[in-house]
Amino acid sequence: MTTITLCQLDDIADGGALGLPQHRQLHPAGLVAVRQGEQVWVYVNRCPHFSVPLDFNPQRFCTYRGNVLMCAHHSALFRFADGHCIDGPCKGAQLEAVPVRWVDRRLVMDIEPTVGQ
Repeated sequence: MTTITLCQLDDIADGGALGLPQHRQLHPAGLVAVRQGEQVWVYVNRCPHFSVPLDFNPQRFCTYRGNVLMCAHHSALFRFADGHCIDGPCKGAQLEAVPVRWVDRRLVMDIEPTVGQ
């Protein structure tokens, strides 16, 4: 098992979102982290409606009231806490969650090494 650091807690604005393009090897669409206070969730940067990125301009994500992430293409609204779409063309669908954990104030992800490593 390999552990990689995705970001520091302070890299993500409280109530905001942070794109993690440097980790495209984990998922080609990239990842996005959203934060409420000390809680952070990470999702694949892909809207379930037509599989488009959630950001229109690279790494510029729209959030609403500090607890909802909005798809810039179709205005679908996703709760930070579970990635569930609460409004928009894919209402009832969900973002693909990425399991992460905290080590000190670093957000980390455990990955299985690929064959040959």
